[in-house]
Amino acid sequence: MKRHVSHNRVRLAIGCWLGNHQRAMSESVDRLLRVPLATAMTVAALGIALALPTTLFLVLDNLQRLGGDWQRGAGLSLFLDPKVERAGAEVLAATLRTRTDILRVDLIPPEQGLAEFREYSGLGAALDQLGRNPLPMVLAVYPAWQARAAGPLQNLAKSLEALPKVDFARLDAQWTLRFNAIVDLLTDATRLLAAVLGLAVLLVVGNSVRLEIENRRAEVEVMDLVGATAAFIRRPFLYSGAWYGLLGGIFAWIIVSWSTSLLQGSVNRLATLYHTEFILDGLGPVSSLVLIGASITLGVCGSWLAVGRHLSQVQPA
Repeated sequence: MKRHVSHNRVRLAIGCWLGNHQRAMSESVDRLLRVPLATAMTVAALGIALALPTTLFLVLDNLQRLGGDWQRGAGLSLFLDPKVERAGAEVLAATLRTRTDILRVDLIPPEQGLAEFREYSGLGAALDQLGRNPLPMVLAVYPAWQARAAGPLQNLAKSLEALPKVDFARLDAQWTLRFNAIVDLLTDATRLLAAVLGLAVLLVVGNSVRLEIENRRAEVEVMDLVGATAAFIRRPFLYSGAWYGLLGGIFAWIIVSWSTSLLQGSVNRLATLYHTEFILDGLGPVSSLVLIGASITLGVCGSWLAVGRHLSQVQPA
C-alpha cells in the first residue's frame, strides 16, 4: 500500500513538472508571437551574428582541404649535375626510394622536362632557337607524411641538396607552407571574432529578456507574493531565450547554406580557369546540429544571466 502511494506521488510530481514546463513553453511562444516585429529583429540579429563566424569557419575548412590536396602533390625537385647520365640518375632515385622519409621518387629526363616547359610556358618558338636541351636530369621527390611539416621538409631539402650528384634542390612546397601559415592566422582571427560575436549574442538575448521582465514586473511581483518559487518565475524567461536561440540558429543555418551555394558558382568559374574542379563543403548534419545547439545554449545562457540580474530588482523586498 505504501509502495503504491509512493509511486502515485512520483507520477504526480513528474506530471506536475512536465505540465509546468509545457505551460511555460506555450506561454513563451505566445509572448514572442504577440510582438512579431521585435521577435523578428532579435532573431535576425542573432542569425547574422552566428552566421558570420560560421561562414568563415566553413571557408577556412574548405581552404584547409584545398591546401591538403595541394600539399599531397607538392614535394622537392632535385636538379642533378648536367654531367649525370640517365643511369646515374636511376641509381640515385633507387637509393632515395629506400629512405623512410621519402614516399616516392619520379625521374624526369631532360626531354620530358623540356616538353612540359614548352607546354606550360608558351615559349615554344624561343625554345626552338636553342641548339640543345639545357635542362638536366630532375628527380621529383615526394616526402612521406611525417616529413611534410615545415621543419622536417626543409631539413630533407638540405640533406638531399648535399648529395654529390645533386646540383641544387627546389622546395616545391614552400608556397603551401606559406599558405598554411596564412590559414592558421585567419583561423585564430576567426576564433577571436566568434568569441566576440558569441558575447554579442548573449547581450542581445539578455537585453530582450530584460525588457520582457520589465514589461511583466507586476506579474512577477504577484507570483512572488503568492509564494511562487524562483524556478517557476524564471522558467518562462529561459524558454524565451531558448526560442530566440533556436530561431536564430535556424536563420543562421539558412544564411550559411545560401552563402555556400552562392560562392560555389564563383569557385566553379575560378576552378575552370585552372582546369580543375572543387566542390565546397557545406554544413553537414553534425555541423548543423552543433550550430543550432550552440545557438540554443547561448540563448539560454543569455536569458539566465538576464533573469539572475534583473529578477531580484523587480521582486519586492
